[in-house]
Amino acid sequence: MKKKKDYVSLSQGQLIKRRFFKHKVAIGALVVLIIMYLTALFANFLSPYDPNTRNSKYVYAPPNRIRIMDENGFSKPFIYEYKMEIDDETWERIYTLDKSKKQYIDFFSRGEEYKILGIFTTNLRLFQTQSGYPVFLFGSDKLGRDLFSRILTGSQISLTIGLIGVFLSLIIGIILGSISGVFGGVADTIIQRIIEVLVSIPQIPLWMALSAALPADWPMINVYFGITVILSIVSWTGIARVVRGKFLSLREEEYVLAAQTFGASKMWVIRKHMIPAFSSYIIVNATLAIPNMILGETSLSFLGLGLRAPAISWGVLLQDAQNIRSIAFHPWLLIPGLFVIVVVLAFNFLGDGLRDAVDPYSK
Repeated sequence: MKKKKDYVSLSQGQLIKRRFFKHKVAIGALVVLIIMYLTALFANFLSPYDPNTRNSKYVYAPPNRIRIMDENGFSKPFIYEYKMEIDDETWERIYTLDKSKKQYIDFFSRGEEYKILGIFTTNLRLFQTQSGYPVFLFGSDKLGRDLFSRILTGSQISLTIGLIGVFLSLIIGIILGSISGVFGGVADTIIQRIIEVLVSIPQIPLWMALSAALPADWPMINVYFGITVILSIVSWTGIARVVRGKFLSLREEEYVLAAQTFGASKMWVIRKHMIPAFSSYIIVNATLAIPNMILGETSLSFLGLGLRAPAISWGVLLQDAQNIRSIAFHPWLLIPGLFVIVVVLAFNFLGDGLRDAVDPYSK
């Protein structure tokens, strides 16, 4: 006799979860993003130095290579010291390795003080050299500051500005899209005309005009939230149109009409039936919108219209790589751009995986 097959009843959420975990690229992207956000959370611990600490002896020092092999075989991790000379013709600093001098790396060492989550003060760092000799994993900048420490610190702004900006744009887009799709009429006409006007304006000039309105003497935290609000203002139009289109189709569904027949208000129907019906699509759109926010902040800061020094973000760090001469002689100044590329790609791959999981017919 043939055995009867056991059938398992799965909810919509379980089906989405099962399809998502089959998407290997999306899982890999999720792991990368988790690592990046954990790195941003513990940036001070992972950084060997304070991001503003200057070392005038090692201006534009190239990246150090940590070694575990010497002439005797395996060794404790170490770096060779740099010898610095000035080129007589170009006046450029030339760094060469002094292989007679080693600096061994100590892990969980004591260094400059910092605050964990802005609350607890400590001086425990992941690594430093035993003697305090500077180690530059990603090289140093024009003031001799450690680029590795500055990139990790900059991730705290560059990664969170996307989350906050998308949250604000979602709120604006869902509210206005709901009003437009459910109530229609004059409200729909006005909202759609506003969207068309905003979409027709080139984004970069619009960002430049809005960010230029921020007072130059504002403290860094005010500029940060100002940039976030600006990015939200110009990014809500896409989600508003998605919400409107969904509501136009959902308001004719039988369960929505039944709820209204029994006296449910429109706002109750929106909150209890309509928004939950396509919440997964909102999550996907939010995931795909975050990299646009990150690119927006990076672009504004790179152009000098967003965050400004002494604030640290990936866009601010890329200001040092604005000319060919800097890139030719100090290519490590482009490393913050690589972090932007990795994060944007990871969010896009994650969004693709979520989209395929939510809609199996999207492939």
